[in-house]
This record gives sequence, C-alpha cells and structure tokens, in this order.
Amino acid sequence: MATAQIIPVRVGVVLDMDNYGKITLDYISMALSDFYATHDHYKTRLLLFDRDSKGDVVAAAAAGLHLLKNVEVQAIIGPMLSVQASFLISLGHKAQVPIITFSATSPSLSSLRSPYFIRATLKDSSQVGAIVAIIQAFGWREVVPIYEDNEFGEGILPFLTDALEKVSVRVPYRSVVPPLATDDQIVAELYKLMTMQTRVFVVHMLSPLASRLFTKAKQLGMMSKEYAWMITDSVTNDLNSMDPSVVESMRGVIGVRPYVPNTKELDDFKIRYEKRVRQIGPKAQTSDLDIYRMRAYDAATAVAMAVEKTRLENHKYREANVSRNSTDLEAFGVSVSGPQLVQSLSSITFKGLAGSFRLVEGELQPPPYQIVNIVGPAASNIGYWTEENGIVEEPNFTSTNVKKYSTSKSNLGPVTWPGDKSSPPKGWVIPTNGKKLRVGVPTRGGFTEFVRVTWDSDNSIEVEGYCVDVFDAVMSALPYGVPYEYVPFATPQHETAGDYNDLVYQVYLGNYDAVAGDVTILGNRSKYVDFTLPYKESGVSMVVPIRDDKGKNVLAFLKPLTWQLWLTSFCSFIFIGFLIWILEHRINEDFRGPRLHQLGMIFWFAFSTMVFAHKERVVSKWGRSVLIIWFLVVLILTQTYTASLTSMLTVQKLQPAVTDVNVLIQNKEYVGYMEGSFLFGFLKRLNFDESRLRPFNSAEEMDKLLSKGSRNGGIAAAFQEIPYIKLFLGKYCSKYVMVGPTYKADGFGFVFPTGSPLVLDVSRAILNVTEGQKMVEIERKWFGDSTKCSDSNTQLSSKSIGLESFAVLFSVVGIVGVIAFADYMIKFQHENRSVIVEPAGTRSTRWSKIVKWLKIFLSKKTDDGRKSPLNSPSVSTTTDRSQDSVSDSTSAFENDTTSQQGESSHITSMGIEPVDRNETSAQH
Repeated sequence: MATAQIIPVRVGVVLDMDNYGKITLDYISMALSDFYATHDHYKTRLLLFDRDSKGDVVAAAAAGLHLLKNVEVQAIIGPMLSVQASFLISLGHKAQVPIITFSATSPSLSSLRSPYFIRATLKDSSQVGAIVAIIQAFGWREVVPIYEDNEFGEGILPFLTDALEKVSVRVPYRSVVPPLATDDQIVAELYKLMTMQTRVFVVHMLSPLASRLFTKAKQLGMMSKEYAWMITDSVTNDLNSMDPSVVESMRGVIGVRPYVPNTKELDDFKIRYEKRVRQIGPKAQTSDLDIYRMRAYDAATAVAMAVEKTRLENHKYREANVSRNSTDLEAFGVSVSGPQLVQSLSSITFKGLAGSFRLVEGELQPPPYQIVNIVGPAASNIGYWTEENGIVEEPNFTSTNVKKYSTSKSNLGPVTWPGDKSSPPKGWVIPTNGKKLRVGVPTRGGFTEFVRVTWDSDNSIEVEGYCVDVFDAVMSALPYGVPYEYVPFATPQHETAGDYNDLVYQVYLGNYDAVAGDVTILGNRSKYVDFTLPYKESGVSMVVPIRDDKGKNVLAFLKPLTWQLWLTSFCSFIFIGFLIWILEHRINEDFRGPRLHQLGMIFWFAFSTMVFAHKERVVSKWGRSVLIIWFLVVLILTQTYTASLTSMLTVQKLQPAVTDVNVLIQNKEYVGYMEGSFLFGFLKRLNFDESRLRPFNSAEEMDKLLSKGSRNGGIAAAFQEIPYIKLFLGKYCSKYVMVGPTYKADGFGFVFPTGSPLVLDVSRAILNVTEGQKMVEIERKWFGDSTKCSDSNTQLSSKSIGLESFAVLFSVVGIVGVIAFADYMIKFQHENRSVIVEPAGTRSTRWSKIVKWLKIFLSKKTDDGRKSPLNSPSVSTTTDRSQDSVSDSTSAFENDTTSQQGESSHITSMGIEPVDRNETSAQH
C-alpha cells in the first residue's frame, strides 16, 4: 500500500514509566504491530505519543493536558492507577476525547458518568459476587475487609458491604491501611485485628502493600489455623511477579481473578514476546503474562479497529470559547471526531488475549472468575464462579446443566488453609485479650427454680437454676471451648438492678457479652440484640381461684344436652308413640279403648320406652321394625345423657371463678403480674387500667394476692407465663386453675449481641440438648413432678352434647317411620277404596266421604282382614263405640261371654243390632 494513502491518527499513552510501565508500552506497541500486520489494507495507522505519569496524580494530569493541548490526540490510553484516572477523565470529557484505561479498576470512576470514559478492564465490583459466594460456601457470618486508604481501596467497599448484608454477613470492622504505611503502622493494625473475634479477612490493596501486610501477618502468627484470608484480583493477578518468600507467607490464602482461557493466540503471543525481548538484549529477562498488560494489548487493538471504522478525516480540534484570562486547563480545543470514535468503540467486539472484548455502556463485560488457593510458590485452581451459576467445578459457559445459582463448597476442590489444615476455620474465636465472656444473669426473690443467685460471706457468688444448667449444657455441646463467667445483674446491695428489658439492654451497651436466664424472646428486644432459638416454650395465660358450684344450679340436669337435642328428642318420642298407635290401633286390643285412653296410650307408650317399661305388645311387622331401631336410639341417648350428667356434676365442684378476660376488664377487677417482666406492658395493651395492676415477686406472694380477692386488697386473676404457671400449680393445684386463652410467646432464649457468630452455633447446640436425655434430667432436677396439675384446666370444659351427635340415628328412625306410615296408608286406602269410589247411582258429599273414611280408620279390623260391619251397605250409621263392640267370630263370644253381653247390650241400646258373622260375610 502506498504511503500517501495512509492516514496517521495520533493517540496518547499515559503510563508510569517504571519497569512495569515500559513492558506495558511494549505490549501496546506489539498490539499495533500484530494488528496492522494482519490488516495491512487499513487506511489508518495509530501514532503513539507516550508520556510518563511518574506514579503521581498531578504528573498524570499534566501528561494528559499536554497531549490534549499540544499534540491534539484523538484518544488517550491510560492512566494506570484509579487515583490518576479521575482528573484525566474530566479533561477528556471537556475535550471530547476518549480516555481508555486498562488497569483503573475503581468502581467510583463510573460515577463520573462521562461518555468519553472507556474502561477496557474489569471494575473491582465485578468480583464481589465471587467473594460473597465463597463466604457463603463456608458459612462465615462476619468478615473484616482490609483495604488501601485511597480511591482504589475504597471503591469496592459499598458494593462488598451491600452484597454481604444481603446474605446476612456482618462487617463489624473496616481495617484501613495507608498506601505509604510504615511497618509499625501495619503491625499496630494487625494487633488490633487480633483482639477481635472475627477471623475472616478480605484484603483489597495493590500488591506492594499486600506483600508487606502478609509478611507481618506471618510474623505475628496470623497465618495459623484460626484464620481465613481472601485476596481480590488486584493481588491475585500479581502473584507471579511477587517475591516467592512473600507468596510462601500467604500459604492457605484464597484468591479470585478473572478467568483467562488458554488459547493458541495467547501461546503464540508469548513466543513472539520472548523473541522480541531477546532481540533487545541477550541478558533481558521475560516476565510472565500479566492480565493488565493483556488488557492494554486488547485496548490498543480496539482503538485501532474503532479508528478504522470511524474513517477519521478531520483530526483537528475545534477551538473552545475561552476568555483571555483563562488558564491552561481551559485553553484547549474540542475534538471534532471524538463522538464518532466513542460510538465506534462501544460497538467493537472481538476475541483478545485476555478473552472476549465487549463493551456495554463503556464498561468491559466480566468473564467467569477463577478461584485459586495459594499452596506454596504458586496458586492452585480449586473452582470457578459465574454470575449465572455461582460456584461451579468447570467453566462450561454455554452449558445448561446447571440451572440454579450454587454456593456449595462441594463444587470446590480441596483447599489448604492457613496452618496447613484441611478443615475450614469457623471464622471467629474468643478475643485474645484474655477476657472471659461476661454472662449476665437476673436476680430476684421468687421463682428461683429458674435462676438463683446467692452471695457467700466472702462476697463470692453461686449461680444455679434450670436456665443456668441449660446454658452450661449448651455451651458444653459446642464443638469448641468458650470460657465464660456469670455476672449477676444486681446492685452492690445485692438487689436487682432493673427489669428484664434493662438486663437485655446491657448486652446492647456492651456491658455483658450474653445473658442466660428466663428471658422471653420479644420483638422489641430483638431490635437491639440477637436471640438464640428458644430452649423453653412459653405463652401467657391466666390463673384464677377455683370455686365450689355443687348444688347451686337447680337446672343442672338439663345441661348434658343442648336445647336443640332436647326438643328433637321430645318430638321423636311423640312421633314414635303416634306412629305405633297408627300401626296397632286397628289390630291390637292394647291400643284400643275410649278416645282419651288411646290418646294417653300414645304418650304413655312413647315415654315408657325411655326406660323400657312398656307392657303393651306390638303385633304389626312395621311396628316391631320401628321399635327395634327406636330402642337402639333410646339406649344410646340415655347412656350418653347419664355419662355426661355424671361428669358435669363432678366437674362442677371445681369451676373457675372467672374465665373471660373481658369480664375482668368490664368489672374493673384487680389483676396481678410478675414484677420486672414484660407482662405490665402486655396487660396495658389488653386495655387493663394501669391502676388495676398489682405486681408480685414470688409464687407465695401470688398465692396471697389471689386468696384475698380483688375486693380485699388482692387480685381476681394473675397473668403469668406458662412455665411459671406450671410451677405455681404444682404447689397450689387444689386452689387455682389456668383458664382463658393462651397468648403466644416465643419462649425463653439466650441473649447475644447483634451479629454475634455464637448465636448460630449456640442455637444448633440448643437443638441437640433439648432433643436429648440431658434436658429431661435438668427438668426433673429443678421441677420434679410439680407440673402434674398444669393441665387441670382441661377438666373444666364439659360441653353439652349437641344434635349433630345423633343426627344419623334420628334420621334413620325418621326414614323408617315414614316408610312404615306410607306403606300402612297405601294398604289401608287400597282395602277401603270403595269409600272414595262409590257405585253408580250413589251420590255423597265430599265431607260425608271423609267422615266415613275416618270412621273406618278408627274402627277395629277383623281377624281375617275384612272391614268391620260399619263398612257394609246394610248399615248406614253407627258410632265409633258400636264399631268396637262388634264381634266377628263365634268363638270369641264363647270365650268371653261377659264382654260379649256388655257389648251387645250397648249396641242394642244404641239402636244397632248385632250382626251375624255369616250374614256379614255374605254381604261382603
């Protein structure tokens, strides 16, 4: 290609021209040589103008200003440090010249929001996800970041702390080290970390300062089995260039760095670079490939591609409108082609030395991160992290096998921890300041079975009780030893120093490291401290005196059944009596007689079945069927009534004086609560008047107040937590009972400062202790069998039996009864159809037919199934009484002559002659 066709484009390079910077400049020059060697048909060529930033912010700004004002470059590659980049980005924005950095990683640079800032490297916040995933994998709950005190070090902190907060990992302290810190300053900061309980550290600083930090940490014994160290990519990327002795002191450290795939292009570049170095001088030494230098190589390639794509023709600057009194910082023009060049850079994508190059909003998109473990002079790969899948064994970027985000440590390879240990450290220890955990315990005069504090003559203390034994058992169940001592929450006069809220608040103030006692887990308390899982279930209920109600209720016999069941039973008795009369009165002499006699028979027979005292025989098939079912119902009903009444008469001897909280409020009764507990506020929320609340301190005082009663200076009821109520009723179960609703509470728990790593381990130990025999032994030791009356309130609930209990039985009786009645009436109507259907030529009114039908229905039926003579056409009128006296069998007259004569004479007196059976039969 002819030289006249080449369009030179000036590009500035701002680097610290130390050994590292000079090698980086070689990478940039090789990038352009390699690119144009394969793209010799391009019309543009980049001309590099390098300037030395001298490792200084001002020098970097002066170098950039010179390139913009005097050289009028179209783009600037650099600077190397984040602290240098901020001001240079502002200059580029004013001149509309792209600033392409390959090593300024501070996320704070993005806040400048300049469209002319191109970050051709990864910002530090990109690795936060990988760091947090590792912390989650090993279950650490607290982390201390150690970072460099400058813009680079501080940039990652907001992103790291926010990500840790989302997974409930605390940052109790931030360790800041000046960039030019002396050895004494570093040692002083490390000593401060040794006095804390957290043992997980994340180091984010440049490699020179990190080397000194780890060297001193090794000397102080902080690279032992108790510690877990993590380093960000600013250190991990430089491991190959660090002193081997320093790397050896970092044994057991875990680091993260961007994954760079090993490609043929990368191998070829390394060969070419080694050849280039040897051409410079035989004694020249090659350096290992560095990620930032590879980013510089890719950045130069991207600029060359963008310049060619933009086809820059006007390389001039447009003069800026500045006043005569303006300074040099204002006296430079504005690039005409800058906007087009930025747009072209944003659309460039290719495979570079460091991996895929793709910009989104001026930021290089992150690749997967490699997780390494330092195990001597080198780093060993133990896994990978991707934004989509979390921790994975292999970087299968296009694989769909992993469908969810994982933080499982099983996806990591074997890890060697500080101290050459294979098991991960728990992440915290008791501080090395020689102090024991100060465990506060409550002091009071009552219910000492839970916590009891006694002072000896020499002012030594003895702490014992149920809660203390549980705490001792739980701490013994931890997989490590924790020294602690009990400190009573008391005044110098050995009196309680406050209520339970005050005791819990002492942990928040730092006066106690924990609290062991009968402390209820409450929402307002959890705002200041952390609770373990409850080791004792709880709740709030009411204790009231028992009163004797024997014989005071004259209607007690009605209580076993509800009024619905009483009414249904009464109606059923009447229904059965009436149904049996219908089925029997025409064929059974026991159900015949005068009208009042038959009406009385209906009630007598029905209710006599209640005690099976009926003497009347039942001859019809349907009547017997109905009675069999009815007897079963009566038997079940009477037995149930008897059992329920017996139970009620017994229970009525032990009725509570009051069962409803609202009654206490309406009657303005005095109620009691345990002094110092949360129940005072609880009762006020239930709308009790504060003037009606009386405190007590012990079970004896509680008994005394309840015995007096509300009107005699005592209380009508006492509100207390369930564990105390069980203990109280164990002593006074014959006098008091627990009634009313049980208000939920979360139980008793141990108290620790917010974010304490002990909470999780102690909670696990509580589960182990409460599920084992040890808890049973502790409860038996302090409570014995005192809780045997605790459920006595269940004896007080003897409810009346409702209709639903017998609905099926009554339904069966009703269905069978209706079927029997329907069958009887159908047959009766069929036998007497002549009453309704008259012979031709006979006319009768509807009313006369009804009267005639009723007379037949009430008359006695003959033995052979024929109707009585009243249904014969020869008999026009008769009375019900004369129908009953007709005899249809000669043998019947012979067997009962007296009865026959009486009936005959009565019939004669009514004007109706006895009818001969043969004659009647002939008529029929």
